[in-house]
Amino acid sequence: MTGDSLGTADIQRILTALPHRYPFLMVDRIIDIRGDESAIGIKNVTANEPQFLGHFPGNPVFPGVLLIEGMAQTAGAICILAKSLVGRPQLVYFMTIDKAKFRKPVTPGDTIEYHMTKISQRKTMWWFRGEAKVAGQLVAEAEVGAMTADAPA
Repeated sequence: MTGDSLGTADIQRILTALPHRYPFLMVDRIIDIRGDESAIGIKNVTANEPQFLGHFPGNPVFPGVLLIEGMAQTAGAICILAKSLVGRPQLVYFMTIDKAKFRKPVTPGDTIEYHMTKISQRKTMWWFRGEAKVAGQLVAEAEVGAMTADAPA
């Protein structure tokens, strides 16, 4: 299905594709899916998320490492959706982070868009370029690599 339009994935579809669950699921919806080539993951940042209890009291800032995790989860979900692996329990293993840069803080009330574009693929491994944006402004960027594997029974 590479390059074919899959449209969108709501939270229910994401939950069938990824093993992640609250509080570690960092993507609420995925739009503009084009196979495993590209997509935009959406994360609505709310003040009641557990990371804000300690990062930072009185000045909540969404942790940069979770921005990168959201990029990886968006990429992993579209790989599983594109390869029709939904329903077959899958694990997504984060392999690499390269060229990570953090540009602006993300705070409660922001909506993060994870713009993911495939760089390459080899068997069950994928590499993506990601840009996290809030209101059209770049807040973080990175290249991430991941692999999928069947979950143990």
